[in-house]
Amino acid sequence: MSGTTISSEGLDPRRRKILLRCWRRGMREVDLLLGRFADARLAELSEEELDELEHLMEAQDADIFSWFAGSKPIDPNFDRPIFHKIKAFHTHNGPIHG
Repeated sequence: MSGTTISSEGLDPRRRKILLRCWRRGMREVDLLLGRFADARLAELSEEELDELEHLMEAQDADIFSWFAGSKPIDPNFDRPIFHKIKAFHTHNGPIHG
C-alpha cells in the first residue's frame, strides 16, 4: 500500500489536509501508522482529537516510530489520548506491513 485507500471527497478542508499529512510524512513506517488510522477513523474524530493529531504530527518521524514501537518512552508533551487511540487501532487491526 502506498497511500490512502479513501477519497478525501466529502471531508472538510481541515480533515483533507490532515489526511494528506498522515500519508506524506517521509518515513514509510510512520506513513502507515498514521495514514491507515486516518483512513479508518479521520471522519469520526472530534475537533479536540484533530487538534491532538495535528500536534502529534509536529513530532519527528523517528520519535513517533520509536514511541509506537516501544523502543523509547513517549515524550510527555505528546502523550495524549489520540496517541493511545492510534496505538489501540493498530493493536486491534493487525501489524503494519509496507
